[in-house]
Amino acid sequence: MNRRFNRREFLKSLAIGLSSASILMNSETNIFGATKKEKKMQDDDLYYIQTARGPIKPSQLGMTLIHEHLMVDFIGADKVNKNRYNPDEVFEVMLPSLKEIKDLGVTGFAEPTPMFIGRDAELMERFSKALDMHILTNTGMYKEPYLPKYAFEKTEDELAKMWISEIEQGIEGTQIKAGFIKIAVNPGNLIPIQQKIVRAAARTSKATGAIIACHTGHGIAALESLDILKSEGLPLDKFIFVHAGSESDSSYHIKVAEQGAWVEYDSIGAGEANRYISLIKTMLDKGYGDKLLLSQDAGWYNVGDPKGGNVRSFAYIIRDFIPLMEKSGIDKKTIDKFFIENPAKALQIPIKTQQV
Repeated sequence: MNRRFNRREFLKSLAIGLSSASILMNSETNIFGATKKEKKMQDDDLYYIQTARGPIKPSQLGMTLIHEHLMVDFIGADKVNKNRYNPDEVFEVMLPSLKEIKDLGVTGFAEPTPMFIGRDAELMERFSKALDMHILTNTGMYKEPYLPKYAFEKTEDELAKMWISEIEQGIEGTQIKAGFIKIAVNPGNLIPIQQKIVRAAARTSKATGAIIACHTGHGIAALESLDILKSEGLPLDKFIFVHAGSESDSSYHIKVAEQGAWVEYDSIGAGEANRYISLIKTMLDKGYGDKLLLSQDAGWYNVGDPKGGNVRSFAYIIRDFIPLMEKSGIDKKTIDKFFIENPAKALQIPIKTQQV
């Protein structure tokens, strides 16, 4: 039986959990030359971050890749199920990719594969424990053809109730709790089902404090999503414009950031490195470095392909792109912000009087 904890009890359980976990102290410095020893953040006593292993303080998240996939199954909502893959094989295939970035100093990893596309909370916990990394999984829903029939039948409040439960109580009968809300919208003007998904996400965020990461990639869709959130009374800093780099008109990036939402450039790779550096510098010049998140949308074990198919390394952004940013004149303090401070700020959840 689940019960609600008061704030004091929650902080006690948080402290116990943190003291029992090692915090990746195998070397003295990270890739930026900064000490790995955790530095207390201003919000540590007010917020927590929910990982697959339990809650941590924001300062313990460390260098983070905020949008990378470990496993995805694009078979469709009516066919997806856990019998389509061997979790031991997925673990064996993907563990080296995670270890590679852990050895480069990455300690935080947000896995945004939503339900009905291959989300497996227990597998995320297994990876997290094996490498002592802070891996987050999610609640929420995507878009057609990856929506179950009941998404069209249930109301916004009914969907939100389900998602709130996954944040407060656990996912699919486990005690593994979602750390953020992952949804998607169609390009252009939002169709009714995606409007419903956005409203359900807004109500989930209002109830829990968890952020919404919205697969968008289109400026009009992003602005319409923000309009819905405003109508629901949700602060816009609880929204991430995922795949913002797919919108070629960067004025939309600015419009989203100036309303307080996060802009995520998460398709960074060698082919478009210079373009992304230009976009990042534009955001910095406009004063929105505090609203910027960076990642690659790399990976993953693709269910249905032999041995998961071709897995794209998570290491490029750390090993190659960060040096390119430095060469372009972006200083180390700003780079730390992109990979340490901003992800922790985006993913933090308030410790409420009546806490989960």
